[in-house]
Amino acid sequence: MAQVKKLKDLLSAIIVEEIVGSDDKEITTVVSDSRRVIAGSLFVAVKGVSADGHDYIPSLAHSGVAAIVCETLPQQLDSEITYIKVADSAIALGFIASQWWDNPSRKLRLVGVTGTNGKTTTATLIYEMARLMGYKAGLLSTVCNYVDTEAVSSTHTTPDPLSLNELLHRMVEAGCEFAAMEVSSHAAHQHRIAGLHFAGGIFSNLTRDHLDYHQTVDNYIAAKKSFFDVLPASAFALTNLDDKVGEVMLQNTLAKRHTYSLRSRADFVGRIVESRLDGTLVAFNSCEVEVLFTGRFNVYNLLAVYGASILLGWDKEQVLVNMSRLVPVAGRFQAFHSKHGVTAIVDYAHTPDAVVNVLNTIRDVIGANGKVITVVGAGGNRDKGKRPIMAREAAKRSDRLILTSDNPRNEDPAEILHDMEEGLDAEQRLKTLSISDRREAIRTAVCLASAGDVILIAGKGHEDYQEIKGVKHHFDDREVVQEVFAAQV
Repeated sequence: MAQVKKLKDLLSAIIVEEIVGSDDKEITTVVSDSRRVIAGSLFVAVKGVSADGHDYIPSLAHSGVAAIVCETLPQQLDSEITYIKVADSAIALGFIASQWWDNPSRKLRLVGVTGTNGKTTTATLIYEMARLMGYKAGLLSTVCNYVDTEAVSSTHTTPDPLSLNELLHRMVEAGCEFAAMEVSSHAAHQHRIAGLHFAGGIFSNLTRDHLDYHQTVDNYIAAKKSFFDVLPASAFALTNLDDKVGEVMLQNTLAKRHTYSLRSRADFVGRIVESRLDGTLVAFNSCEVEVLFTGRFNVYNLLAVYGASILLGWDKEQVLVNMSRLVPVAGRFQAFHSKHGVTAIVDYAHTPDAVVNVLNTIRDVIGANGKVITVVGAGGNRDKGKRPIMAREAAKRSDRLILTSDNPRNEDPAEILHDMEEGLDAEQRLKTLSISDRREAIRTAVCLASAGDVILIAGKGHEDYQEIKGVKHHFDDREVVQEVFAAQV
């Protein structure tokens, strides 16, 4: 049966500045896309990045729309339509979406994870930990969304408020008690998480990324911090004490403050005892456990998961046992081995700091026992400033470097490679090849490798496509490296 709600009940969730018309109407659907308006719709006009919903209000005059939420009332008012003026329609949309779906986030214990790197791994592992603890749980992430065990394809790190609340509602209907979600800086800035009730928030780290959108690092920090600023007093806020802005995130939060660290005194302290390419022996608050993850950056992620698990009230001993049962997320430091003794690591690292972390991890583990060959690109129509930095940092830590295409989108791949090459000095250029065809770049890396060497294929991780001139073509680094390995004589 189709859902119907009273307009006045939906408006009870927001602050209304002015209302023109009756609020005693039945609403059949809530939309923020004018093309989806049907008879009885409540249309919320949101000012987006590429379009302003207010521009489409005149076209809705004979659409059957019941009510319109907007920041500016139109000059021509239709007597059949109720107009609701608010200060910020994006925030209003979040609260209305939650109300439409019966506030599902209040029926779950929802944990949000924000930061530049580690969001997907941390959120996914909290979801997996909940299930290992015997609970039904949900996940909202870059790789895939899950309603308990049902996979739901993911198109954005954080969906729009209507899709987000519908997914949370489905989780409640499926009997989920917990949910974990990535909170991107875009989502926080665009108020896509407005109206959600969080049981906890986690900050992983902050390095340069998304400056094409945020323009400055300060704006980027502010977007991340805004998530913690609105956490309720009943929630926990868990931050990485080793990150230079870790404590900044908690400055204005009402939530209970907690910290984790590999270097300092904190509520949750981690230590790497022994590291290998296939796993790590770690100690969390002095309790040792063997995990199937490699690298300091992964230990930070796991420590955040451990801390969140304890703060959610789960049994400490069982949490430690389950830490050893967690497995790496697809495309995050995912290892493949050839019959000739070469290891390829496929990783989503697409920022300078992430590339540094992965390469340092590989270096720490293999020492002087093999060469490191790195295949890396940079996305088109995104932050150009990080391109030379990515290349320079990769060259510093690699014996051979191959620059290649990532998702060029609408840019010329040759121009992107040129921007990356600008970060290399004369000596680094001597060990660098530029091959725009990503498949050929991976094949070349395998040809250059000998037994004991490690190839890092960075930037795309779990992605199974390349976006070229607005068209997505199937391409999966994991499939390609396995095909090349299999074809070796």
